[in-house]
Amino acid sequence: MTDKVLSIRPFIGAKNFERSREFYRDLGFEEMVLEKNLCVYKLGNLSFYLQNAYVKDWIDNTMVFMEVADVESFYQELSQLNLPSKYPEVRLVPIRYNHWGDECFLHDPSGILWHFGTFKTTS
Repeated sequence: MTDKVLSIRPFIGAKNFERSREFYRDLGFEEMVLEKNLCVYKLGNLSFYLQNAYVKDWIDNTMVFMEVADVESFYQELSQLNLPSKYPEVRLVPIRYNHWGDECFLHDPSGILWHFGTFKTTS
């Protein structure tokens, strides 16, 4: 491939599109409505598409990994948002310490599993 790659944007679905839209805005993503059933969410240089589509097997098996600079502070920020109180189906899972790095988890209102992690540096 000789062209410069500019981005990669996964498509994820939503069990309840409006609820998921609100959740991602509350999480801090900037929303841009593209069509009635499709939005793009941006956070810095990262983005993904949310579509008004629900296929249980697809949603139940969707995971997104977002690398963050410091998972400890990122987890604290997520905790302060208190998303599970507003969205009872949302779960925030504390940091797991692995040999390759550390990560915490957030289940969105549809059940999509987000991994937020920091890789260990090798010397």
